Amino acid sequence: MQEPKSDPLLQRLEELNAIGVALSGEKDLNRLLESILLAAIKITHCDAGTLYSVTEYKALRFEIVRTNSLGIALGGTTGKPVNFPPVALYDHNGEPNNHNVVAYAVLNDRTVNIADAYHEQGFDFSGTRKFDAANRYRSRSFLTVPMKNHEGTIVAVLQLLNALDPDSGEVTTFSSSDQRLAESLASQAAIAITNRALINQLEELFESFITLINIAIDEKSPYTGGHCERVPVLTMLLAEAASRATEGPLANFHMSDKDRYELKIAGLLHDCGKITTPVHVVDKATKLHTLFDRIRLIDTRFEVLKRDAEIALLKEKVAALEMGHGDLAASEKTCRERIAQLDDDREFLRKANIGGEFMSPALQQRVQQIGQYRWINEQGKESDFLSQDEVYNLNVERGTLTAEERETINHHIVSTIHMLEALPWPTHLKKVPEYAGGHHERMDGRGYPKGLKGADMTLQARIMAVADIFEALTAKDRPYKEGKKLSDALSILGRMKLDQHIDPDLFDIFIRNQVYLQYAKDYLEPYQIDAVDVGKIPGYTP
Repeated sequence: MQEPKSDPLLQRLEELNAIGVALSGEKDLNRLLESILLAAIKITHCDAGTLYSVTEYKALRFEIVRTNSLGIALGGTTGKPVNFPPVALYDHNGEPNNHNVVAYAVLNDRTVNIADAYHEQGFDFSGTRKFDAANRYRSRSFLTVPMKNHEGTIVAVLQLLNALDPDSGEVTTFSSSDQRLAESLASQAAIAITNRALINQLEELFESFITLINIAIDEKSPYTGGHCERVPVLTMLLAEAASRATEGPLANFHMSDKDRYELKIAGLLHDCGKITTPVHVVDKATKLHTLFDRIRLIDTRFEVLKRDAEIALLKEKVAALEMGHGDLAASEKTCRERIAQLDDDREFLRKANIGGEFMSPALQQRVQQIGQYRWINEQGKESDFLSQDEVYNLNVERGTLTAEERETINHHIVSTIHMLEALPWPTHLKKVPEYAGGHHERMDGRGYPKGLKGADMTLQARIMAVADIFEALTAKDRPYKEGKKLSDALSILGRMKLDQHIDPDLFDIFIRNQVYLQYAKDYLEPYQIDAVDVGKIPGYTP
């Protein structure tokens, strides 16, 4: 038994319903506008169409243009911009532009169905005639539909051109069913455009708040402010490289647009807890720095000891003259040696105060010995040359922070987690706290704050960990060090891989795909971008 032929109108209604579902799921506004026009062209069986958006300047901006028979495709995903000037809704005298059919449809909130533009009275189609002459085309039937959302606001205009007879392919007029279908599609599309625009505005507002937080951190410390900007960039570069892997342990890692946005937000917020960190700790440029660098006080003490040595020599000379003795060569030599020793000690403490990769026990012992010098302090009492706090700070083994200050710094990640977990994240951003809060964990479980091991960490957190470390190594705006060159930073990163600090597979991708070089070209100084011999990077096999 032969199946009955399907009803063309029913089929078109089903297409309209499917189109409505597809439009509601489109997240990119540019693709959404393109989908609307293509759907309208398909459902009304026409040759061409244009979609205009209503701007805040009382004009209609060309967004998407298609003419199938001429192969014209502008706007949307084509990468070809629409360079036509906007259509003004009002002239320079403030009068409504009712001579233009698209402006008329908006100003009068009505659909305009024209059988033949060349014979239509009341509208100016001179521009259409010029286009036809230049392209050997004949514009005939027009269907112009204002797109009004659920609030009654016209947000766009759909203009369709040259309806085609389904059987003969000849240009015909738009039927009443064509008009109803186009109006129904326009209504659904307007709501989809409005919803997408509102979501985009909310996302922009949300990201602006994040920027505001990072600006607040930046105001406290320009060093961490730059860090908050650069880590997300490097995170996304490495994540994209990992998602392109076609073999190895990361071959199954892929990111959707939602995944990318979630990781981007986590990157932007990964150090938001630093807003609670005292600025004198964040900006501790030297070991003795608090509100100012206390090495200046120690410099003054050295001058006091040198002055005391010179006074002692002078007193000895006066006594010798009174006693009739004249040979003080030994005393003068002793004084010179004492002053030379004090100058050498002062220079040593100045260097120790700067901080570095490692301070040996022997150097720490020398700090202890200098600290036991005796001097007359500002109260006129004899005391140790260095206080216990100064000795403790100067003997910091690595960097400039004491154990207590490092704990204060490390607490920022706890604050970050608490702050982020307190927010009512939507479903597509639920993992932001987990990603942002895990970038100081280590593969061997010796990280913080939770001591997670590699298998317990999300790949996104491990990506951010690599980005966070490399940015810190190469950052040129830190108060306590210069930014390292690429070769040095990669060697340190390689040793971290061997020490099970960072993810070995991500490290290999970081090197193999030259993620470091992509980042360096935009964020490092020329002197930092030196030649990298990957064969000499610890832990990496080319």
